[in-house]
Amino acid sequence: MNRIIKYVFYDMLRTRFIVLYTALLFVSTFAMFQIDSDADKVVMSLLNIVLMVIPLISIVFTTIHFYNSYEFIELMLAQPIDRKVIFIGEYLAVVSSLCIAFLIGCGIPIFLHGASFTALTLLFCGVILTMGFVSLAFLASVLTRDKAKAIGIALLFWFYFSLIYDGFLLWFVYAFSDYPLEKITLTLIALNPVDLARVIMLLQLDISALMGYTGAFYKDFFGSSLGVVLSTVVLCLWIIIPFSISLRIFSKKDL
Repeated sequence: MNRIIKYVFYDMLRTRFIVLYTALLFVSTFAMFQIDSDADKVVMSLLNIVLMVIPLISIVFTTIHFYNSYEFIELMLAQPIDRKVIFIGEYLAVVSSLCIAFLIGCGIPIFLHGASFTALTLLFCGVILTMGFVSLAFLASVLTRDKAKAIGIALLFWFYFSLIYDGFLLWFVYAFSDYPLEKITLTLIALNPVDLARVIMLLQLDISALMGYTGAFYKDFFGSSLGVVLSTVVLCLWIIIPFSISLRIFSKKDL
């Protein structure tokens, strides 16, 4: 497995995308710190990148890479190597390269300007979202042999979690505003990794006061030890479950 990870990782570096991705994140983050010296405002600006751009790049790049590596995967399958080993090796190589790019691109400027707990939480959320959307990209890739369809499914995943789900949540809260919805809304937020990361970050930035009673309820929950543990577990499940399903499909799929 180590050889597969190393080969795929170096192959991704040869595409220069990872290098450009790292450089873009580094320049953007460094420029934000130069424009505004307030670390919380910079983290707020970076939050938009982490919640929208990072998942989009992760899911699209991974899907395209999977289909570009199809011949390599078929070659490996012709060898006496377990399918699961090949698939896990591909996943770990893609995840590690994208996470390293994100941590270098955003992490170095953050540490140079003094890393607060809020900034570290942002980096954590960025890594978790990267891993989660890479898992969703692998799931989209194994569902169909058609590259265009797979990219369409991947974009649908991103569009749903980043935009459509928020609209549904707002409609639900508005339609049932006369009822106590705090616990129900908390459950609905857990069903979307992007929303879960957003709420965790907003509460870290102490903006919960602007959210009224609901914000106080979320701060009470996510600010507690139980809330931190449960939110971390749920975010990890968004990595494990899609990957497990895609691994099961790939193991039985006729290539």
